[in-house]
Amino acid sequence: MEPRSTSELDPDLDLDLDLDQTSSEEHLVRGWRAEQLRRLGVPPLMALAFADVVDWHDLAALVRRGCPPITALEILR
Repeated sequence: MEPRSTSELDPDLDLDLDLDQTSSEEHLVRGWRAEQLRRLGVPPLMALAFADVVDWHDLAALVRRGCPPITALEILR
């Protein structure tokens, strides 16, 4: 007898695995974005809060022009 795939046993199981993987990938991306904001001078909690809200490239451009990181966040959100 051949083993059955998980989708044959429970079609929703594969969807759950895909969602878990997507959630994990989104978590990693959010963490990476937050790290970029922290490197630009944004406090850690604010960096995490704004990681999915602002484009860190835009924030970096403002900071390079002399804008304080917190002010740059206010401008971009």
